Amino acid sequence: MTKLSVNINKIATLRNSRGGNMPDLVKTAIDCERFGAQGITIHPRPDERHIRYQDVFDLKKIVTTEFNIEGNPTEGRFIEVVLATRPEQVTLVPDALGAITSNAGWDTIRNKTQLQELVSVFKKEGIRVSIFVDPVEEMVEAAAETGTDRIELYTEAYAKDYPENPEAAIENFIKAAEMANKVGLGINAGHDLSLENLKYFKKNIPGLLEVSIGHALISDALYFGLENTIQMYLRQLED
Repeated sequence: MTKLSVNINKIATLRNSRGGNMPDLVKTAIDCERFGAQGITIHPRPDERHIRYQDVFDLKKIVTTEFNIEGNPTEGRFIEVVLATRPEQVTLVPDALGAITSNAGWDTIRNKTQLQELVSVFKKEGIRVSIFVDPVEEMVEAAAETGTDRIELYTEAYAKDYPENPEAAIENFIKAAEMANKVGLGINAGHDLSLENLKYFKKNIPGLLEVSIGHALISDALYFGLENTIQMYLRQLED
């Protein structure tokens, strides 16, 4: 079964745009789980433009499924906060300071030593580690040498190309997934997955354990409601 982890960054963005606590991020996380989500994902950044560091501690108290914290381990208080809250999973993402959103995976060959050290830090605390990677077989193979438990396939390219040619869009992702299975890595995926392209992705990626979806899901919820939207996404992930 492929788990659905709901990224609630956009809820925090909306809250921060007005001040106060509306919408309530903690209540949203509780509701997402109540509506069927099997995980909650957040991606704090040093400028706290959406998720604030305090949110991490508040959410840790109430998340009952799987808590996944994404972020760049070389910036801000990321490592400190992750070690203090000990989520079920940490996803290491090399997003640049000030980037609107994540836009590339790790070069796991060039950064192997650094990643080995980071992975070791988190695993010593019993935290499962996932590394954000592009769908490149060599990068997946090198990721295994860092000691990570999983990779997260960066799916923007798939989502962009899917409408015109689904088979071509997913080709590299299938190869990357097959390499992950070969070297013993679990597979997560995320970025621009949506109701339009999720079912095809799930069907074709062998061993897909988890997808993390935020922007599209929260956008759909404006029209369909949060509970109904989560159920719609879960149906796309059914075997």
